[in-house]
Amino acid sequence: MRIIIAGGHGKIALRLEERLKSGAVGIVRNPAHVADIEATGAEAVVCDLERASVEEVAAIAEGADAVVFAAGAGPGSGAARKDTVDRAASVLLADAAERAGVRRFIQISSMGAGRAPRGGDEVWAAYINAKTEAEEDLRARDLDWTILRPGRLTDEPGTGLVRLAPEVPPGAVPRDDVAAVIVALLEAPGTVRKTLELVSGDTPIKTVIGTE
Repeated sequence: MRIIIAGGHGKIALRLEERLKSGAVGIVRNPAHVADIEATGAEAVVCDLERASVEEVAAIAEGADAVVFAAGAGPGSGAARKDTVDRAASVLLADAAERAGVRRFIQISSMGAGRAPRGGDEVWAAYINAKTEAEEDLRARDLDWTILRPGRLTDEPGTGLVRLAPEVPPGAVPRDDVAAVIVALLEAPGTVRKTLELVSGDTPIKTVIGTE
């Protein structure tokens, strides 16, 4: 498989690239991040999704089996970048996938998306609203999409045991397990056009996704 990963230097994306090796292509804005992606065995492409055209991104996606939106403005960014990255870059990637004829699209969203923001501050509200709008845009498209909403992310070692369903209680999940779930989703046509929440649990990933 050839899988295009937007936000290729993110903590989930790097773990995903380690699993996919030469089958992954990580898109990064900063050329200094190329070496880290290549160290996983994946390919890196420099492209700023806040400035790129649909044609530029479609050229990267040409011939791919799937695209994964794993980009995010990240801690310390303001409300404006939550919109330009967490929403607009996802819309751009979906536009590019359509233009390149790539049907499979996995979007990493967040638990809390799809609901009015509760608590937090203006930036948190902007983040949740951006994720919600990105989800709504993707659902309106004729793509084989899956939206994944992880709970609170941790850097604890993965266990391979999760809880994955349209709605689960709030909780945490290691980034290792998020990456492993994405790999399984890529091989699971039964998850197309589903929105799934993810936290740690007691069921093996392949069992809960049905890829055993």
